[in-house]
Amino acid sequence: MLIIGGTTEGRIAVQTCDEANKPYYYSTKSDTQQIDCAHGIRVSGGFDAVEMTDFCRRNDIGLIIDAAHPFAINVHRNIGLTANVCDIPVVRIERKFPERNDQMHWFDTYTEAISYMEKQGITRLLALTGVNTIKALKDFWQRHEETYFRIMKRPESLEEVDKASFPRERILFYDETRDDRSLFQRIRPQAIITKESGDAGGFTDKTDVALEMGIPVLVIRRPALPYPPHSIVYGKYGLRRSIEEILPLFYDLKIGYTTGSCATAATTAAMTTLLTGKILGECIISLPNDEPITIPIETTDISSEEKVTCVVKKYSGDDPDVTNGTAICSTVALNDTHSDIRFLQGKGVGVVTLPGLGLKIGEPAINPTPRMMMMREITRLRHLYCEDTSIGVDITISVPAGAELAKRTFNPKIGIIGGISIIGTSGIVKPFSSEAFVNSIKAEVRVAKSMGLDRLVINSGAKSEKYLRALYPDLPSQGFVHYGNFIGETVKAAAEEGFKHLTMGVMIGKAVKLAEGNLDTHSKKVVMNKDFIRSLAQEAGCTSNEIEAISKITLAREIWEIIPKYRTKDPQTTTPFYTLLAHKCYEVCAPLIPEGTITIFLITESGELIH
Repeated sequence: MLIIGGTTEGRIAVQTCDEANKPYYYSTKSDTQQIDCAHGIRVSGGFDAVEMTDFCRRNDIGLIIDAAHPFAINVHRNIGLTANVCDIPVVRIERKFPERNDQMHWFDTYTEAISYMEKQGITRLLALTGVNTIKALKDFWQRHEETYFRIMKRPESLEEVDKASFPRERILFYDETRDDRSLFQRIRPQAIITKESGDAGGFTDKTDVALEMGIPVLVIRRPALPYPPHSIVYGKYGLRRSIEEILPLFYDLKIGYTTGSCATAATTAAMTTLLTGKILGECIISLPNDEPITIPIETTDISSEEKVTCVVKKYSGDDPDVTNGTAICSTVALNDTHSDIRFLQGKGVGVVTLPGLGLKIGEPAINPTPRMMMMREITRLRHLYCEDTSIGVDITISVPAGAELAKRTFNPKIGIIGGISIIGTSGIVKPFSSEAFVNSIKAEVRVAKSMGLDRLVINSGAKSEKYLRALYPDLPSQGFVHYGNFIGETVKAAAEEGFKHLTMGVMIGKAVKLAEGNLDTHSKKVVMNKDFIRSLAQEAGCTSNEIEAISKITLAREIWEIIPKYRTKDPQTTTPFYTLLAHKCYEVCAPLIPEGTITIFLITESGELIH
């Protein structure tokens, strides 16, 4: 893979590609851009079309990522020529551009802008178009001595200034003039000229100030790409999905979309069809971080002029998600009896029956972030296509297989009955990510707190919970939470909710990892450290034979066979190794709940509790 960078988008591409832990090439015109490439091979000096073609052939490039500046016309042209000759797909990572403001004056070329300024009698100009446009505006500044350019303070930029014979005294450096208002007040330009550089280029920051001050704003429109890209993406998630499609072996595991994103796409498509009659094959929505992404639409059913249903097939990537491949449906209907955006109960989506989830009891289990995403898209479309923007909209999310799938989730335990939840805080499912599990843990903890419980009992699963229930027979089921492998996240959640008393049960396999300081005990994150266990055994005064035998174990539970639970016949006198192991676990977890107390029990294979 070859990234043509040097921009903010280039940094995004590097961060995204580094997640694969595999090599790629990152090319910039010069080596002045400070960027950390963990796995990228830097190439500087720039390419013409012949050089880029040769490079791609020699290095077996299978994908070009165009992260160059929108106005790097020659670079885009060279990418297009190379892609055509070498038959390489190109992904363009684009920045977001605000809607074009009619208060500004728009031009396709600098020649057009110069002609306009001459007709308007503009002689005092502040150019915010960059050092490479000094040549393009030469016909203007040679005739008008009150033309100023703001540029980046770099040696190569000053070389371009001198090469164009532009007076240095009329150069302003960006690093010294970040306050646009003060700059405009000092220079008092009759107009400013800038490029349609998008949000990453601070376009609206400077133009809004100029318009507010009554300064005419001239804008050079961004040029169209001179090649047809395989896809256009706007951030790290869209880029990663495109890379996964084109180079499926680059990432070991693929990302997916949350039920919230799928519901938002189905809702947006249904609303679009309802208002325009257009049936969409795919739909662009904004993630919570404002990155636009594209999600395919499976089917569209137009029930009437006032009701449309769209279906999205849930794609979870390589995450072991029970909802993968499930149909997420949204029925959108206009309703003139109210002016709100309402979420109604649909088949297979659960109903909230307990407090603590941030949703009203009796509401469909559609979490706050997916609700926000859908409301944002509905509001946008309503303002775009509806003459009466106050017309009510009813959204019914349904999941035909939801009731059955819910049995394999935590929903029944936290009081969500009859189906699954529509969830997702980022909109993206990362492969084997902790997000869904940790969010479920946090939801359970909130429910327990909302019920007025002052003690929370956390454990790894059903087996250990069974043993701990005997200690707290009067504690309701909501007071017992499974942490799986996410011990640290669960203790932190209990602390954040203000629990004063926390009890934790841990089996020996997780205990030996936790005692060493590993708050996430997943086998993909940490393996059993036999040297650490031997050091514990030595500290606890175990025999040399026991310490040596630990070197040969393959599973932590074998320790129970090597070191007896009791050195004497007194069942109250636990072997020091196990009490030391429990204490080490305590030392790791206690700092996470500074305002409360934590009690840790090491659970034996037979269910005995060692404290």
